[in-house]
Amino acid sequence: MKQNFTVRHGALDGVEAFLSVARHRNFRKAAAELNVTPSAISQAVRTLEARIGAALFTRTTRSVGLTEAGERFFARARPAFEELIAASEIAREIGQRPAGLLRLSVPPAVMPIVLEPMIASFCQAYPEIELEIVASGELVDLAAEGFDAGIRLGDLIAADMIAVRLTPPFPMVVVGSRDYLRDRTIPERIEDLRDHACLRMRRSNGSVAPWRFVKGNKTIEAIVTGPLIAHDYPTLLGAAIQGAGLAQVPSPIARSAIADERLQEMLGPYAVTSPGIFLYYPERHQVLPKLRAFIDHIRRQDGAAASRKRPRGRQGQS
Repeated sequence: MKQNFTVRHGALDGVEAFLSVARHRNFRKAAAELNVTPSAISQAVRTLEARIGAALFTRTTRSVGLTEAGERFFARARPAFEELIAASEIAREIGQRPAGLLRLSVPPAVMPIVLEPMIASFCQAYPEIELEIVASGELVDLAAEGFDAGIRLGDLIAADMIAVRLTPPFPMVVVGSRDYLRDRTIPERIEDLRDHACLRMRRSNGSVAPWRFVKGNKTIEAIVTGPLIAHDYPTLLGAAIQGAGLAQVPSPIARSAIADERLQEMLGPYAVTSPGIFLYYPERHQVLPKLRAFIDHIRRQDGAAASRKRPRGRQGQS
């Protein structure tokens, strides 16, 4: 049977008033410190004493003293209340400026595409933020595992998450090394993959992912076979470079290997487009400044990179 639980209200009511009176041994000075009336302080202390069930002060017309119960309550309550105030200040600072521990869950394939180019500049720009990156291909529960955000391919992000685009869409390309292709026919149709060693990815749910293509207006899933099953794209890419077989990987991580001819791209007309890479986090009313700073920094870096790649026009032209 489900039990009913209630939160006790007012557990700290009157504690601040009590501590101020106990320090000053004076109700008027306590009232001035807390910017309230002496009668309000007296009422707060009486309510606290009634809730506790013991008198905390001895009062005369000339002085205020602590009872034995008051002395013991003061000895325990003062450090606890000061610690509570300190905790509130720390939480307020984290909520108002970029500071604290920022934990991100990131698949290894994303590291060279998005994070490696900007980690140093982010750490220099925000020295009060500790950036912790956990490289894992697993789709973790961000809240349960204590992460502020994750980074994943867009089609892997749950619908109840807030997603922020980090890259434009890109194709999933099939690549192979020249050594592997030397004595083999380069595949020109999806059906040709049956004659090739295809390196495959195991999903976080345990299934082996088929290779996906587009043919006309239809998306096709090709069941391929090969000598290697990996849990991340960098492993597949490295194996393809070494000649173990063909791999289907996100185009950004294969770009440099294609450019320097360690890999050759094929089946381009059938390449399926991934929605791109997104940062995602649980829906909240307010994004903490440390996470907002990270998002804004990535966008600034992307904007700077785009302007560096943009060709310069002639002076005087718009």
